[in-house]
Amino acid sequence: MMFDRRLIENFDWGFLGIICLICIAGLVILYSAVTAGWDGAGVHPLFKRQVVWMGVGFIVMMSTLVVDFRELNKMNLFIYILCVGLLVSTLVTGTMGGGSRRWLVIGPLRMQSSELMKISLIMSLAAVYSNNVSLEGLGFRNLIKPAILCLIPFGLIVIQPDLGTGLLLLLIAGSITLFVKVEKKVFFTLAGLGFSAVPLVWFFGLKEYQKGRILTFLDPDRDPLGAGYHIIQSKIAIGSGMITGKGFLQGTQNKLNFLPEQHTDFILSVLAEEWGLVGCGVLLVLYFFLLFWGLNIAYACRNMFGSLLAFGVTIMIFWQIFINIGMVMGLMPVVGVPLPLVSYGGSSVVTNMVGFGILLNISMRKFTSG
Repeated sequence: MMFDRRLIENFDWGFLGIICLICIAGLVILYSAVTAGWDGAGVHPLFKRQVVWMGVGFIVMMSTLVVDFRELNKMNLFIYILCVGLLVSTLVTGTMGGGSRRWLVIGPLRMQSSELMKISLIMSLAAVYSNNVSLEGLGFRNLIKPAILCLIPFGLIVIQPDLGTGLLLLLIAGSITLFVKVEKKVFFTLAGLGFSAVPLVWFFGLKEYQKGRILTFLDPDRDPLGAGYHIIQSKIAIGSGMITGKGFLQGTQNKLNFLPEQHTDFILSVLAEEWGLVGCGVLLVLYFFLLFWGLNIAYACRNMFGSLLAFGVTIMIFWQIFINIGMVMGLMPVVGVPLPLVSYGGSSVVTNMVGFGILLNISMRKFTSG
C-alpha cells in the first residue's frame, strides 16, 4: 500500500501552531506560579515535570496521526472497557489526594484515569451516533445505549468522589447528543426530569462539603477563611492586575502564597494578576482560535464518525475552559477543572494532547469519506 501524499499536503500547520503558542504561554504562566515566593535553588521541580509531560504529550499527539481516525470506530469498545477498568482499579487500589481516591499508580506513572475516560466516552458516543443520525432527531430508544455508556463512568467517578469531572462528562455527552439532534418531546422531557431532580440531588446526592461549595459560590463571605477563601483570594488577584498587570513574577497574591492552588485550578488568577486584562485577553483569543479551528475540522470532515469525534473533542476543551474561568472569577462553584495546557497536571496535558492529535488526524484525512 502506497503512502498517500495528500496526508502531508493536508497537514494542519496552523492548528499545530496555535497548540504550540498555548503550550508556551502555559509554561510561562506556570513558571511564575511555582517560582514566585519559592526559596529553593534552580528550576522548580513542578515546572520540570510539566515540561516533561508537555514533551510526552507532543509525542503522544504525533503518534495518533499514524492510524486512520476511522480505525478508532472499530476500537472504541475495547478502549471504553479498558478505561472503565482503570476507573474500577482506581477505586480499589488508587491513592488518595485532596480528599478523594482519583489517582492510579502504575509503576513509575501516577495517572488520573478519569481524564482518559473523557476521550473514550467521546469515541464511544461518536461511534453510536454516527450510525443513528436522523433528520427528525433521536428518540428515547436511540438514547438508551448512549445513556448507559455515559452513566457507568459517571457513577464510578462520582464515587471517588470527583463531582467536577463527573459533571464534565455529562456536559460533553449532552452537547454531543444535542449536536446530533433529538426529538423535541425527548428534549423537553429530559429537561423537565433534570430540573425535577435538582432537589433530590441536593438533599440526597451531595455531600456536605459539596453543598458548602455551592453555598459559598452564592455567598463567598459566609466562610471567608474556609470554603470561601479560594474565591475571595482569586478575585483579589484578578482585580489587582487591572489592565496590564503587575509584571512577571511580581504578583503579590502569588508570591505571598495567599492564592491557593495557584499552579492548578486557579492558575488563571496568576495570569490576571501579573499580565492583567491584556494577558488574559491574549490567552482567550488563542483559545477562541483553537475552538474555532476544531469546529471547522468537524464541519469539513466528510465522515460522520470523524465529524462527531472532532466536535466531541472540541466541546470537551470548551467546557474545561468555560468552567475553569467561571470558577476562578467566582461565577461558578469550585469543582476542580484544570485550564487546558496551562494548569499543572500530567494526566490533563496528555489527555488534551490526545484530543488535539485526533483533531489533526481528522484534519489530515478530511478528504476521505465512508
